[in-house]
Amino acid sequence: MDFQFLTPEELAQELGSRLRSLRIQRGFEQSELADRAGVAIRTLRALEHGKGSTTETLLRVLKALEALQGLEALAPTPTISPLALLKRSTPRLRVRKSKGDPR
Repeated sequence: MDFQFLTPEELAQELGSRLRSLRIQRGFEQSELADRAGVAIRTLRALEHGKGSTTETLLRVLKALEALQGLEALAPTPTISPLALLKRSTPRLRVRKSKGDPR
């Protein structure tokens, strides 16, 4: 699926649908998952229907589903390219005085 052309509302619905499928696959009823996640059942239902939620609710539900490994794909850790490292000037670590310097 190409997510690039979906609206934020469509993306929320797709995320909710995937969370619902994952919940069912893991064998949880909505009330059981809501209890495990520490959220109200209405909040979980809203999340599953793509009706808006907080980041905290999403993380609580992912944690309760033991599905946090997906966060790496969602927000990968930024890396520095080797070319950027070559272009970056190295900061000086100490100051040395030359042998002829009277200081």
